[in-house]
Amino acid sequence: MKGQWSLLITKKREEKEALNIIEKIKNEQFDEINNCFLNKKPYDMAIIFQSLPERHRAAVLHYLEDSTLASIIQKLNVTHQLELISKIGPTRANKILSLLDSSFLTALLRKFPKIQLENFLGEMDDQYASYIKKMIDYPADSAGSLMTNNYVSIRSSFTVAEAVEKIKSLALYSESINHLYVVDELGNLTGMVSYRDLILTDMNETLANIMFEQVICVSVYTKRAEIARLLSKYDFTALPVVNEEDKLVGIITFDDMVDIIIHEASDDYTKLSATSKEIDFDTKPFKAAVRRLPWLIILLFIGLLSGSIIAKFESTLNQVVALAFFMPLIAGMTGNTGTQSLAVVIRGLAEQEIDVRTVFKLVFREFKVSLIIGVTCGILISLIAFIWQGNFYLGLVVGSSLFLTLILGTLAGTIIPLILYKFKLDPAVASGPLITTVNDIFSLITYFTIASWFISKLV
Repeated sequence: MKGQWSLLITKKREEKEALNIIEKIKNEQFDEINNCFLNKKPYDMAIIFQSLPERHRAAVLHYLEDSTLASIIQKLNVTHQLELISKIGPTRANKILSLLDSSFLTALLRKFPKIQLENFLGEMDDQYASYIKKMIDYPADSAGSLMTNNYVSIRSSFTVAEAVEKIKSLALYSESINHLYVVDELGNLTGMVSYRDLILTDMNETLANIMFEQVICVSVYTKRAEIARLLSKYDFTALPVVNEEDKLVGIITFDDMVDIIIHEASDDYTKLSATSKEIDFDTKPFKAAVRRLPWLIILLFIGLLSGSIIAKFESTLNQVVALAFFMPLIAGMTGNTGTQSLAVVIRGLAEQEIDVRTVFKLVFREFKVSLIIGVTCGILISLIAFIWQGNFYLGLVVGSSLFLTLILGTLAGTIIPLILYKFKLDPAVASGPLITTVNDIFSLITYFTIASWFISKLV
């Protein structure tokens, strides 16, 4: 209740702020518009800006300072970012975008048309433009596209006093000063020193004598999923990134790490549910439907196999109508246990490296789990079927079918993602709907085959 009340107060405040801005526009108090955004967090700025009616946003854009607009852009979704940039024009857009962090800027520039991108890079400082272009050329889900060049590095021959002075001079431009990265004459990463160690060490000591040499770093081509796995094992405030020659070229900061973990979790969830990660609250109905349809059409045709299986055993169903009652139950239970196993495997793959021994251990563990679940549920449904129809063989058919299909479903949910992982495919594409559909086919074949064996006892 307290959280709901807090949310209500926030909403009222946003409306009040928006009305205040509209009032200033109507009274032509344009110089005071920028003051309405001062001393606010970027997220709050964006919320207030988006709460304004469309017709008032153009006036607000005209009078806001570049730094304020840069803060607002960072908290908008991609659609609104591109829309805002198009409204302020290329000249001002270039000035505002140059204020953004390099990792955020790279992600945004990937959405730019090629000509617009070239024009923007052409107006930047040559060295910085070259750095941004390299980041854009890296794969979108790699460390190279996520890193920033706002960090402090220093030669190992420097003294602690010299290092402290350099941190002071660059502190405003660096995203993280908790650690100082030590490089050699060629720019290769050789060690790391925490700011805490610097202030506790004699000022005349050289960094080479106090630095920590076993630095954990990632390549510019390291995938986002691998970075997330690394973050789950170590407590980092920043993660250095090196190129093919082991030269330090950037760092991934703590806030970027959080974004990586959230992005990975969101990405896996959308794949598990067979939807598109590009669908959000602002996506148009037609576009959302087009992005969902491919998976659903594939599953539709796979699902037709279920119908053909039922048609093949139509005579069995006609002879024993009671069999139809248990069809959705068996299919649903099989799909559920397969999806549970799938979730276990996906989480395991995200948290640790997989070798042959681990695979066999996992499959054997899930097999034992399926035996326990299958025996428990099989006996329970057998008793229910027997009590309901008074036919021992009906209970035997339903119970044994559920027992076998739960084993098959569990193994399918375990093995399919492991096979995809082996072939360097994202195991999350073995989505819940896919596993469920495949298990429906397994369960129906098993159910009707066993029923056919005992048809004379069931009639």
